[in-house]
Amino acid sequence: MGEKKEEGRNMRVILFPLPLEGHTNPMIHLAHILYSKGFSITIIHTTHLNNSLLHPSNHPIFTFRSIIPDEAETSGGGGVIELITSLNRRCVEAFRKCVAELVADGGKIGCVITDAHWHFTQDVANEFGIRRIVLRTANISAFLGLLALPALRPNYLLPSSETSLEDPVPDFLHLRFKDLPAMKDQNPHLIDQLLSSIFIQTKASSAIIFNSFNDLELDPLLKCRQLFNRIPIFPLGPFHKQLPLTPQPHSSLSWLNSKTPKSVLYVSFGTLAAVDPHEFLEIAWGLANSTHPFLWVVRPGMVSGFEWLEPLPDGFEEMVGERGLIVKWAPQREVLAHPAIGGFWTHSGWNSTIESLCEGVPMLCYPCFGDQKANARYVTHVWRIGVMLGDKLERGEIEKGILKLMAEKENGEIMKRIKDLKEKAESCIEEGGSTFKSLENLVNFIL
Repeated sequence: MGEKKEEGRNMRVILFPLPLEGHTNPMIHLAHILYSKGFSITIIHTTHLNNSLLHPSNHPIFTFRSIIPDEAETSGGGGVIELITSLNRRCVEAFRKCVAELVADGGKIGCVITDAHWHFTQDVANEFGIRRIVLRTANISAFLGLLALPALRPNYLLPSSETSLEDPVPDFLHLRFKDLPAMKDQNPHLIDQLLSSIFIQTKASSAIIFNSFNDLELDPLLKCRQLFNRIPIFPLGPFHKQLPLTPQPHSSLSWLNSKTPKSVLYVSFGTLAAVDPHEFLEIAWGLANSTHPFLWVVRPGMVSGFEWLEPLPDGFEEMVGERGLIVKWAPQREVLAHPAIGGFWTHSGWNSTIESLCEGVPMLCYPCFGDQKANARYVTHVWRIGVMLGDKLERGEIEKGILKLMAEKENGEIMKRIKDLKEKAESCIEEGGSTFKSLENLVNFIL
């Protein structure tokens, strides 16, 4: 492998993450993994979002190139689907120019790895004769469900019928129609158009990488290999477990040190989910009424119309006292690995899901949008390592869900299953494991 590493140092791999934190994080992790295998890493990023994850000073071993998207269109909505659709139009020329400059610099370019949502990049890669590898930052099961959506919608989905949304999806019997994204989206045509473009350009790519592993999603992996039968698929997850954990001093960790093992519920809804003031109140009272200690991450601006904790009832923090801690941010990997954590109330984003699984922490799932609903369904009904909250945030249901999750004993069925998956996640990255072999195959493929 030493010779390959030296060969890789003379070979550049270009990575192009989507400018959303849940997509950027795994791309950065992948960049570190590939750097450890000897490749020279260049990251192209947009200036669309001020993303500290991509600040060059945080990653001095990488080369960074920023591109400026064309001016935004004046029409259209402001949702995530609209944003991604718009960026795929506005980044074409800037990305092409950046790749042309990198080609002109000389040296071998092994491939360009782009987020699956950057579907326009396939044409640019073809133009310069560079192989494009697609990174899908969500799990394999949700990806397959998403790709099936445009074909399913006209034949099966009846927006006026509530009962039809409870039906199983054909060929995806673990998922219901309500678990697929945007079932009642005001512009289903836009998401179908985006998904169709992603599917077509993924089939045209040279390979696919997933942040997942064989033992977690073997059947979906086999189905994915049938669907994309011309191109290799590399399940390289869990990404984060292949990187060293750098301890970060934080008040939440000091607070956790004072709690008994498995006693604390960690609550975090990711970087995009928003709640209205009424929902925020219901969450607060549900946490308070459960009587369990809790660590609650409330992002500034997470509550619509407010800066931070203004909607909390007067005296709430004093009433909860040392039993609860509310912070703006917490080092999630360290928190989930802390012995005091007994459960994780999550929005079911894939990064959070796989981080919780890898630490053996069962989940209370309240998915918000996108692939989160499919992730939550797999957590609660396929892997059976968590509890699903109802469709509405109501303090009584929240309290009930917390009590059910936190009552799980060390030898309970949920804990047995999640411990088994944690062990499989750890063994797959060791020498001879499925992810270890898959990474070796990817290195050979790029070289």
